[in-house]
Amino acid sequence: MSTKGPISQFIEKNYLHFNAAALVDAAKGYETHLLEGGKMMVTLAGAMSTAELGKSLAEMIRQDKVHIISCTGANLEEDIMNLVAHNSYKRVPNYRDLSPQEEWDLLENHYNRVTDTCIPEEEAFRRLQSHLYDIWNKADKSGERYFPHEFMYQMLNSGVLEQYYEIDPKDSWMIAAAEKNLPIVVPGWEDSTMGNIFASYCIKGEFKATTMKSGIEYMMWLADWYPKNSSGKGVGFFQIGGGIAGDFPICVVPMLYQDMEMHNIPFWSYFCQISDSTTSYGSYSGAVPNEKITWGKLDIDTPKFIIESDATIVAPLIFAYLLDQ
Repeated sequence: MSTKGPISQFIEKNYLHFNAAALVDAAKGYETHLLEGGKMMVTLAGAMSTAELGKSLAEMIRQDKVHIISCTGANLEEDIMNLVAHNSYKRVPNYRDLSPQEEWDLLENHYNRVTDTCIPEEEAFRRLQSHLYDIWNKADKSGERYFPHEFMYQMLNSGVLEQYYEIDPKDSWMIAAAEKNLPIVVPGWEDSTMGNIFASYCIKGEFKATTMKSGIEYMMWLADWYPKNSSGKGVGFFQIGGGIAGDFPICVVPMLYQDMEMHNIPFWSYFCQISDSTTSYGSYSGAVPNEKITWGKLDIDTPKFIIESDATIVAPLIFAYLLDQ
């Protein structure tokens, strides 16, 4: 008798063709990878945190179905923003119909729009900024250096944000990650609101840029982590969207092989991408998985899946399947 819950049973019964079938195949491949002792990296592009992916991703982390995350700086901070300012978010269902003047009015009212969701500047950005400033300042003055996600973990673990919580903390993937001290790489962190704010303090001479560890150091860290975790079944790669969150970490394998001459380094041992980017001219997001063979990222027989659909629909369903829901 199946131990799967009603969501999983529904998709197994109804998701039989095209992208729906690819969803089921990818979920079963992910499950098999874990059952055979493999580890999994999940990469988060786009605005998945603002889409509240934490509702399912947090439980995936708690149940050890995610072993490492690569995300943009926006996803790193926006999960925490939703945690502390959810009630002040503004939904704009008719976002396709907004005029330039209506967009300007949102700006004037300190709302930054992400598709149908507006993030409130005061409650979200400034609330995090004031507490991060204290943490950054302490490290800077004592000559300590940390990665962007480590500063976020320090803030979450200190409890200073608990006074602001506006959602169930079980629905925050960053809280789940902080509790486990989950490895995270955040390539291009400076391309984020908190990254911009940190840069402004450096320009003003308040902080040293080197207080924040860099993307190069993230790659060096990942180059150490990957060989230690890729024995046996190896490490799989579950990519939500495209961009730097995916391309940066997947490149650690060809770098170790070609530039470090570690010729016994294993390829990524599972690959899935959820993407609404059509196969295109030169885009990373639109590249089919087989292109990655030519870059030394995937092997000929690595299980490969691509689901051409909206990740806000697909990822929660795959996670529900893996959680036996």
